[in-house]
Amino acid sequence: MASKSKKAQFDAVKTLETIEQQFEMFQILNENGEIVNEDAMPNLNDEQLQELMRRMVYTRVLDQRSISLNRQGRLGFYAPTAGQEASQVASHFALEKEDYVIPGYRDVPQIIWHGLPLAQAFLFSRGHYKGNQIPEGVNILPPQIIIGAQYVQTAGVALGIKKRGKKAVAVTYTGDGGSSQGDFYEGINFAGAYNAPAIFFVQNNGFAISTPRDKQTKGATIAQKAVSAGIPGVLVDGMDPLAVYAVTADARLRAVNGEGPTLIETLCYRYGPHTMAGDDPTRYRSSEMDTEWEKKDPLVRFRKFLEGKGLWSEEKETEVIEQAKEDIKNAIKEADNTPKQKVTDLMSIMYEEMPFHLQEQYEIYKEKESK
Repeated sequence: MASKSKKAQFDAVKTLETIEQQFEMFQILNENGEIVNEDAMPNLNDEQLQELMRRMVYTRVLDQRSISLNRQGRLGFYAPTAGQEASQVASHFALEKEDYVIPGYRDVPQIIWHGLPLAQAFLFSRGHYKGNQIPEGVNILPPQIIIGAQYVQTAGVALGIKKRGKKAVAVTYTGDGGSSQGDFYEGINFAGAYNAPAIFFVQNNGFAISTPRDKQTKGATIAQKAVSAGIPGVLVDGMDPLAVYAVTADARLRAVNGEGPTLIETLCYRYGPHTMAGDDPTRYRSSEMDTEWEKKDPLVRFRKFLEGKGLWSEEKETEVIEQAKEDIKNAIKEADNTPKQKVTDLMSIMYEEMPFHLQEQYEIYKEKESK
C-alpha cells in the first residue's frame, strides 16, 4: 500500500504567484493626458516633448498613406502601425545615433527615424534590393521577416558592441507572437549570459495575427519571462509615450554602464490588420474592443498633455501632417523613378565572384533583359 505523500516544505505555486505579482504595469500618463506618476517623469524639455509628438503624428500619417499606397498597388508588403506609435517612436526617442536598431517587419518607423531615407523604406516594401542598401553611418539592419529571428541577431550585435568597448546598445522589437518563438528565449538567454548591452521589446498588441495572447502562454505577462534568463523585465503601458520613453532610457543607461540587457513588454494595440496581405481583424476582434482601446490612443493622450502645457495646437499638428504628406509624395516619386529590379542585378550583387554554374544563367537572363 502506497504511503501518504509527505507535505512539501516549499510552495511552488506561491513562488510563481509572487513573481507574477511583481510585474505591475508602469504608467506616467493616463488616458486623459494627466500625470499619475510625477516622480517618474522623464527629463525632457519643451522642445523635446514637441518633437516626440511631431514624430508620432508624422508616423500616423505615414501609416495612413502607406495603407492607401498598398491598396493602389504602389507598395508591396506592409504591416500597419497605427496605435503603436508610443511603443515604437517613444522608445526610439530614447536612443542615440550610435545605437543599433534590429527591427521586425512592423518596425519601419523606428529605422526611418534612425536615418533610413523614406524612399528606401518604400523600396523595401516593394522587395527592391536598393531598399536594403543601408546608408553609411545608419546603424540598422533590414526589417526581419522571420518572426523572432531578430532576437538572436540582436544578441550577437550587442556582444559585438561589448567586445569593441562601445558605449552603445542593440535594440530589437517583436510582437507577442514573437515571444512564443524559440529565438526569443535563445536571444535573451545569450545576451543575459554574456551581459551584452541589448534592449529587447515585445510589443504586446494582443494578437499574433489572430491568436490571442492568452492562447500563446500561461504566463500572466510576457515581461516575467525575463526572470528565466536572469535579466530585468518591465511591463509598461505601451500607449503612454512618457512611460515608454522612461523605461527605455533607464534600460539604455544600465546597458551602457555594463549592467546587461533588459526585456520590455509594451501593452499596446494595433488598430489595423496584422498586414495588408489579406488579414481581416473583424474575424477575431470585436468592435467593442476596438472602441475601448481607441480611448487609450497615444496621440490623443499626449496631445491633451501637451495642450495643457501650452505646447501643442491644431495649427502645429496641421503643419506636421502637411509636411508628412509632402515628404511621402516626394519619396514615393523617387521610389517610382528607381530603375526596376532585374534578375541580373540580384545575381551580380549576391557574389563577389559569380560561381561558374550561375554564369551561364546570368548570360541567358542578360540576353532576355536586353530585348
